[in-house]
Amino acid sequence: MESWENPIETGEVPVDGSRFDVIVVGGGPCGAAAAAYHSMNGCKVLLIEKEVWPRDKPCGDAVGGKSLSHVKELGVKTMIEDTPHFRVDSIVFGSANGSSVKVMLPKEEFEKKMAGYSLPRVQFDYMMFKRATEIVAGAGGSVIQGFTVGEVHDDNGRITGVSGRFGKRGSDNPTLRFSGALTIGAGGYRCPVATTLVERIHGEVMRDDDHYCGAYREYWEGVGGFQGSEGPIEIHFIEEVIPGYFWLFPVREGVVNVGIGMVISEQRKQKGADKSLKKKQKWVIEEHPIFKERFKNAKLVQGSQKGWQLPFGSPRKGPAPEFQPRRSAGAGVMCVGDAASLVDPFTGEGIGNGLVSAKMTSKYFDRVAHSEGFPEEVALEYMEDLWSTLGKELTNSHRLQKVVKWKKVMNWFVGKASKKEEMADMMTGMIADKEAQKALWSPWFLFKTIILP
Repeated sequence: MESWENPIETGEVPVDGSRFDVIVVGGGPCGAAAAAYHSMNGCKVLLIEKEVWPRDKPCGDAVGGKSLSHVKELGVKTMIEDTPHFRVDSIVFGSANGSSVKVMLPKEEFEKKMAGYSLPRVQFDYMMFKRATEIVAGAGGSVIQGFTVGEVHDDNGRITGVSGRFGKRGSDNPTLRFSGALTIGAGGYRCPVATTLVERIHGEVMRDDDHYCGAYREYWEGVGGFQGSEGPIEIHFIEEVIPGYFWLFPVREGVVNVGIGMVISEQRKQKGADKSLKKKQKWVIEEHPIFKERFKNAKLVQGSQKGWQLPFGSPRKGPAPEFQPRRSAGAGVMCVGDAASLVDPFTGEGIGNGLVSAKMTSKYFDRVAHSEGFPEEVALEYMEDLWSTLGKELTNSHRLQKVVKWKKVMNWFVGKASKKEEMADMMTGMIADKEAQKALWSPWFLFKTIILP
């Protein structure tokens, strides 16, 4: 069994001034995948992670169908299966009036083990990083951890590399500088590469609270309603949490990821204790008539309480940016995952879209043709392809996100889904990435599914 509690040996540190084909800043799943894909293309890669493994990353912990093709391609799927995890066979959607619908994932995908998994990010990220380390090193590249990028360098708007130090920001360790033809920003919602690209070079808005989500997570043992190591995950649009949602995602037998998410601009409209997602979750667990029964014999895993933010991939409005959801590439740079603002606005899932973007960067960078620097015109192609691939899906997710604000609509929506197979399939498609998701792109499908009897 793969252990995620041991350190990961990353080898020798490259000398100051070293040059690489590709530098990846951020060693989470998207950064690890990007580093691996470019290494598999013959590139000399430097993968940088600011933390040291093992480390935790707060998340809902679901790894859906969209992710699994990449996970399998990179040799991580078998590693997951050898560690404690939960196999997802269905999704339960609950509404404010207490009604719910259980939507089964496609049986054939579940049987092929391609429907979805749920496991703590401390495990998943460990395996992705470890596998990336093996692939990068095998291609002549380098991996470093515990390294904080302090500056992203550019030459007349072209990003040329990074510099930083081992240890936390403010460390007195010597500064090391690395250069590359391409720098990939994979450092999450505060990624220094993305910030440099969007704010410093192009003077654009990096953060918009209408498109950011605040989230809070805890792990609990012994929550009622869950048995075994396979079954449903749950998403509840309950009155006390709307316009956000409350989730219950088992991560292995007996352990459940419990959390709340809400768009930050909506969260700031709340009053008093309701502004605190932690306090709101405490009330749901202790006072809500349904959930207090499910938690009466449950035990909080101490130290598991974490809050974080998610940048949604919803389309921005006026003044409209030149690129959607925001600028994610330029001369010498491409961004992936949260650094490119690709989190699904309805489900809050970001790994799948992040892995799609990670692989896409390897399609657009050519180590020979771009040896003197990744060109602006190819960066434009990447951004256009990224939105062409994910834009319709993200736009429809944004529409559904708006629906959850209205209690009566959600009551009707969930009630109708429990009786109408097409709507159940549509809701499943938002998470499972099945063929049903393609139907979401059709206005006629939405009309006949939601409006017609």
